[in-house]
Amino acid sequence: MTPAKLCTALATALLLSLPMAAFAQEAEEEASPFSASFAVTSDYVFRGVSQTDNEIAFQAGLGYSAPFGLYAGVWGSNVDFGSPELGVRGPNFEVDYFVGWNKDLNDSWNIDLGVNRYTYEGASSGYGDIDYNEYIAKVTWSGPVTVGGILAYADDYSNTGAEEIYAGLNASYDIGESGFSLGASTGYTSIDAGSDGRTDFYDGSITVSKGFGPATATLGYYDTFGSDASELRRGSDIYKPGLVFTIAVAVP
Repeated sequence: MTPAKLCTALATALLLSLPMAAFAQEAEEEASPFSASFAVTSDYVFRGVSQTDNEIAFQAGLGYSAPFGLYAGVWGSNVDFGSPELGVRGPNFEVDYFVGWNKDLNDSWNIDLGVNRYTYEGASSGYGDIDYNEYIAKVTWSGPVTVGGILAYADDYSNTGAEEIYAGLNASYDIGESGFSLGASTGYTSIDAGSDGRTDFYDGSITVSKGFGPATATLGYYDTFGSDASELRRGSDIYKPGLVFTIAVAVP
């Protein structure tokens, strides 16, 4: 949810402003339901885990939003999976498709229900299919601080038959009219593969952002911790903490 930004001479000024106000309202009503986003980031981190093996990523998305809350879109990024040392080339591109319904319950509360389809392309034939669906519910409260919660569930995580649950909280605060915003988040991932075991870990982030018109620059610190995080870190650098710098542009 994106919250909105809230004598004779006076009478004359008011009268002169009326056509402009009507024009502005008409322009707002005729705003395109389509939107696009473009980003470059020093590391594509998803829920605390690097998807590009701690390397740069280029990302783009296209979305459609209907007046009654229905939305749909597609988003893509380069990724780096697999084990080259074992002769297995993982996917090098991710394409996500999403559809959902977003509703403002009042001036402060918003609810968002959706489905994401994660797909991955470019893997060698021996890597296997890891596409999967995830069902997501979000709730957001907008006040002096914007606070959100997310609950996501996948019944066939990465096409392995495992169940995945993700629960997270996030908060952001706009610093006056400076254009700066502070953010923080934490989340919990649980992947249950039945007799093959269960993996649990937490993720967290602290970010500072600055808006420049349609562009936003963000510097963030991301980490995984607790439960199985230490073991996962020993096995791969993608779970290790680090700083990430991102520049994103939204149109319109």
